[in-house]
Amino acid sequence: MVTAIFPAAGRGSRMKAARNKILLELAGESILVQTLKRFARIDRISKMIIAVSKEEIPIIQNLLESKNFSKPIQIVEGGSERQFSIYNAIKKLSPESEIVLIHDAARPLVSTETIERVIDSAIEFGGSIAAVPEKNTIKIATSERFVDKTLPRNLLWEIQTPQAFRREIIEKAYESAISDKFLGTDDSSLVERIGYPVKIVESESSNIKITTPDDLLFAKEFIRRRDDGII
Repeated sequence: MVTAIFPAAGRGSRMKAARNKILLELAGESILVQTLKRFARIDRISKMIIAVSKEEIPIIQNLLESKNFSKPIQIVEGGSERQFSIYNAIKKLSPESEIVLIHDAARPLVSTETIERVIDSAIEFGGSIAAVPEKNTIKIATSERFVDKTLPRNLLWEIQTPQAFRREIIEKAYESAISDKFLGTDDSSLVERIGYPVKIVESESSNIKITTPDDLLFAKEFIRRRDDGII
């Protein structure tokens, strides 16, 4: 059984909106609903869990009840950091959950193919993350902003979600991080920290996290072109 977790408790201040960005309209639906629709069509995903701020729980409940999703969706209270929100969701996993899939609620453009490949890879290797090859030259700088070194671009990847892990691995990684008060930048960093390998699955550059108004404009145009069969 695959369970998908969606952290959605952030405020999204860079969007400059008066409400949580996942509630903003995107092609006739909220960003959240657009994201959930991508995962609801995956047969292997049996349940979805959304972590939201306490004050937004009634809003999200009303929104989801009006959409009649075919899969059960549970809402849990999020935390002050993304990591704490996901941990709250992990604690609500059913005993049947074997693979845990974690995806940013504000990434509605992810393809079905990427989701499926990440799940397959997690089943085979234990941990898997979506990513795209880095196109830019990346340099490490000193504290005075002088170039220290240039990193080999062919080894660099821009990490996205979904990220998927066998249940026992991600539970151990989160429990260790919480116990040690370690705050990672993504779920994979917690798994790497306790010594488990994580496999990279190549994704698409369109799988952006909607963070700014420009991102929202891109997403609207991408969906229009996709629905028109242009891409």
